[in-house]
Amino acid sequence: MTKPSHTTALPDLPDLPDLTGRTAVVTGANSGLGLATVDGLARAGAHVVLAVRDTDRGEAAARTVTDARGTLEVRRLDLADLASVRRFAEDWHGDLDLLINNAGIMNVPESRTKDGFETQFGTNHLGHFALTNLLLPHLTDRVVTVASNGHKVPGTRIRFDNLDLAGEYTPVRAYAQSKLANLLFTLELQRRLTAAGSPVRALAAHPGHATTGLQRHDRSPGRRVLMRAMNRVVGQDGTAGAAKTLYAATRDLPGGSYIGPDGLGEQRGAPTLVGRSAAAADPDTARRLWTLSEELTGTPFPERLRTPSPHA
Repeated sequence: MTKPSHTTALPDLPDLPDLTGRTAVVTGANSGLGLATVDGLARAGAHVVLAVRDTDRGEAAARTVTDARGTLEVRRLDLADLASVRRFAEDWHGDLDLLINNAGIMNVPESRTKDGFETQFGTNHLGHFALTNLLLPHLTDRVVTVASNGHKVPGTRIRFDNLDLAGEYTPVRAYAQSKLANLLFTLELQRRLTAAGSPVRALAAHPGHATTGLQRHDRSPGRRVLMRAMNRVVGQDGTAGAAKTLYAATRDLPGGSYIGPDGLGEQRGAPTLVGRSAAAADPDTARRLWTLSEELTGTPFPERLRTPSPHA
């Protein structure tokens, strides 16, 4: 466990409340938006668990957070391996105030997770779906899932008859489906939490156009050129992108809220409530996806939820 030093405010982050005594898990926390989110939470006093595939890289990332009041801890989590997700959850004890489902891959070549799912859908949606359900009995405050306006790509839908996109795979199509799944997951999770009488909230956030390492995984030379051009025009760094996640994680917002930037085209700007596509707001599709995700991962919504701590 690492104990960083005292905090100072970051200009690109929203004013955060004192998070002393609170615990957060951030997936994909060793770089980009994830590390910036860790930095903001730790500066506000939280104990932050960096949930990462490579713990050596995670420890190196934790050492870069040098001006905070909270503490840091690194634990291994591979969202593309449901056995790893289960081990992470089984090793969790005590309250968890914030779960930040941040990790993601974008526009990668066609491949499969260890469990045989299309990699973007399996990592971005199914891994986080399983992790959330397994950790829900410990949760006291909220789940924030990092989505993307990539869910608005024309024609995007959940292809229930071909989730793996076999024979029709394109990197962009698979990414858009996984990001649509993130928003449908948030919608149905909030419905279930409300029905269960739980004060835990489910929210989603998207960073806008953030210049992070996620873009390096895109195998299309044309898209990489386009992204570099957009980086120069509307790009934000990871800290500005993470501000939307931190806003969703700490503001008193209704469950089901979607946070993004307030600038033109939601590419950059200050955090605000934003809209989603009609497909991302369809409760019937959200329920259907939830049922299928339970079957695929073997992780149902828990029968009992933990009573929140008084400061939640």
